[in-house]
Amino acid sequence: MNTFTSLFTLLIFPAGLTLILIGMFYEWIDRKLVARFQNRVGPRWFQPFADALKLFAKEQIKPAIINPYLFFGLPVAALAGALTAALYVPLMGLNPASNFPGDLIVTIYLLSLPTMCVGLAGWNTSGRFSLIGATRTLTQLFAYEAPFLLAMLGPALVAGSWQINTINGYTQNHWLILTQPVGFIVALIGLMGKLELPPFDAPEAETEIVAGALTEYSGRGLAMFKISRSVELIIGLSLVSSFYLGGLNGIPSFLFKSLALLLVMSVFQVLLTRLRIDQTVGLWWRFGAILVLAQLLVMILWKGLAL
Repeated sequence: MNTFTSLFTLLIFPAGLTLILIGMFYEWIDRKLVARFQNRVGPRWFQPFADALKLFAKEQIKPAIINPYLFFGLPVAALAGALTAALYVPLMGLNPASNFPGDLIVTIYLLSLPTMCVGLAGWNTSGRFSLIGATRTLTQLFAYEAPFLLAMLGPALVAGSWQINTINGYTQNHWLILTQPVGFIVALIGLMGKLELPPFDAPEAETEIVAGALTEYSGRGLAMFKISRSVELIIGLSLVSSFYLGGLNGIPSFLFKSLALLLVMSVFQVLLTRLRIDQTVGLWWRFGAILVLAQLLVMILWKGLAL
């Protein structure tokens, strides 16, 4: 029975198929909001699902000069990493399927795995667009990963735990966006960087380098990379909502808070123009990390004075 329950959790609910469908639905909401803000109609509700079905039905063309094991294995690893991270997050306001002390660090690492797989996928090909996209992807990864980790560290410190479920229980009575506003902003911007949303879309700038690191990908491989990003969107929204917006304690709470964050992210995408990769690294790494470190220092000092 335990084996059946574990397989159901991994493949159907809350991870697996359910999470993939919700991720694609949230992707549609994001695209629709951005379109309406730009005075466009935008896609219909089934467009992300139709795109995925179309890609899975197409042939996956293998370039001539590649490592075939990496070429076919990296999309699988990216999707597997994102789905595994979902096991430790209170998806849809429900209790995590699994948890252990320190699962926050493991989850953040697993959320970085899709980006690292995209970077390696670009380096595995000989196309100039893929190589440039891979360089930008990995460079941007180093720029936002440290600030994002530090932003997640703030709620963990005040909750006194590295376990996501425990932090979520603590924040249900504490809206940390009021006491840690810098951490909230850095976490939200870091999430946009993870998803390579504008203005942090230099790694896949269509007008410059086609599709960046994924230029050589088609069919199933491209579909799995795109689905892993949709899954990462849901997990990221769940983490930020859980840590900073009063926790998640049910489906209505999840829908309200995650959609509010998605609305803010859509506004940022419309208002801000694409940053060059040097601007992303220079501005975000320098000021984002320093601001969060300053906030953590103030928290530690305040805690020491209170004791």
